[in-house]
Amino acid sequence: MSYPVTSQPQGASSCYQTQPCDWNTTLMDCCHDMPICLCGTFVPLCLACRIADDFGECCGTPCLPGSLNSLRTGMRERYHIQGSIGKDWAALTFCLPCALCQMARELKIRE
Repeated sequence: MSYPVTSQPQGASSCYQTQPCDWNTTLMDCCHDMPICLCGTFVPLCLACRIADDFGECCGTPCLPGSLNSLRTGMRERYHIQGSIGKDWAALTFCLPCALCQMARELKIRE
């Protein structure tokens, strides 16, 4: 004998927010995570490759022109973080190590 369906199964809640939010840490919070800070300071390309890999992209992506801008913008879009392409460009152009550290901390927090 079969029973009628009285309720629909509920899916797991999504880890992504629908409302715009800010980065979990600011651009200048570099010292909150010393391993990330040291990596961003002394070997930023290695940190950029790790960020790309953790984000689901090829680890060689940061070697392509403009790819870090795309990666940062993609991260903002995925996690609904407020900002703009211009702010992403400025952060990566004038504060590259700090911007990479912020991106790495964001991925670490959202794991």
